[in-house]
Amino acid sequence: MSETLSPREVFEELLDGIAAGRFTELARLYAEDAVVETVFEPAGPRRIEGRAALAERFAAVAAHTPLELTPANVVIRETGDPEVIVAEWDYRVHHRTTGRTFECANIQVLTVRDGLIVRSRDFHDHLALAVAGGALPQLVAALGGE
Repeated sequence: MSETLSPREVFEELLDGIAAGRFTELARLYAEDAVVETVFEPAGPRRIEGRAALAERFAAVAAHTPLELTPANVVIRETGDPEVIVAEWDYRVHHRTTGRTFECANIQVLTVRDGLIVRSRDFHDHLALAVAGGALPQLVAALGGE
């Protein structure tokens, strides 16, 4: 990136990339040593460290996601720390496999330094995504349920 983006601008690029399905381009928004925590992730890793690991994760999502995600109701809040923003939004989700359409709430706390995400705490409604995809039984089984 030739210019240093503000935390708000970085988040907007991230959200635009996700909405456009450009998952393989997203890792460039993260610092080499970035840490991403997906706090409510029920079955996958809740902590991903490093741009390379994030690039792998985004590539896997790009190859397998059946979701079309359209952001709505986006609110970006500045904090007392100029590197930190809190973003709240909904995704209008269309699941291409099941045909289901629904909304999914999200909150993300981003720390952006020198135009790159260094830390992200993500609060997404993974349960709603599993239910819409018909994957709730598999999720329960993966968590040791019946």
